[in-house]
Amino acid sequence: MTMDQNLGTQTVATPQATPQAPSRRGLRPGWLHVPFRRRPEPPKPPTEMSLVGHLVELRNRLFIAAFSLLPGTIVGYIFSDNIIHVLKAPLPNNGEALIALGLTEPFMIHLQVALTAGVILAMPVILYEFWAYISPGLTSSERSAARPWVPLALVFFAIGVGVAYFILPYATGFLYGFQSQDIKLMLTADAYFGFVTTLFVAFGLVMEFPIVLVLLSKVGLITSKQLRSSRRMAILGITIFSALVTPGADLVSPIAMAVTMYCLYEASIVLIRLGGR
Repeated sequence: MTMDQNLGTQTVATPQATPQAPSRRGLRPGWLHVPFRRRPEPPKPPTEMSLVGHLVELRNRLFIAAFSLLPGTIVGYIFSDNIIHVLKAPLPNNGEALIALGLTEPFMIHLQVALTAGVILAMPVILYEFWAYISPGLTSSERSAARPWVPLALVFFAIGVGVAYFILPYATGFLYGFQSQDIKLMLTADAYFGFVTTLFVAFGLVMEFPIVLVLLSKVGLITSKQLRSSRRMAILGITIFSALVTPGADLVSPIAMAVTMYCLYEASIVLIRLGGR
């Protein structure tokens, strides 16, 4: 503040702006300006799921797998007459009708055949839900090693069902051969289709045997050397398992299953050895 002596008034001096050095940004055109980018945050480690969370996840997966049976079962029930005719074809007396002893037995046979068809048609969904449940617990290398075998499980299951249908005429022919003048076989529909359903499911699941062994080798639980040194025990276990799993009292089914499982066992040794285990 200054005093003007002539006018006797006071004036306030305004401060002058001090010159500032030009910024580095002002020295280059605006189109060269690169916006500031933040460093990407490191990925957070996956949180462990509680026991209740695992049970809820398992319940949801089982519910989806069970619900996936419905469309295939409906389709199987629509074509159940044709399926029954195809399954009945391997019998020696194909022209004879099977016997139903109960009032509800024909309906239950159609339902059983439709449900079996539903399981086969829903197998892709069932395998996917199984994979989706166990894959979060695997490492990235284990997931990449096991992922190609998941769709192959469906192919192996279909091959097992085909093998079962191939040996079905020989199994039924063997059992029919024990008839005599004093013993006449009157085959019921319930007994026959129960035999066929069990045989198909058993062979379909047995064909997954090499996939299980290869996956166990991928996680480091078994090696090809261990499998080669355990051939005798494997043959004994395969023989007992085949005799217990196959339905009926014929010799064709357990022998065919035992031979199939042993061939798969040897093939698994080769695959595991080629994989470096």
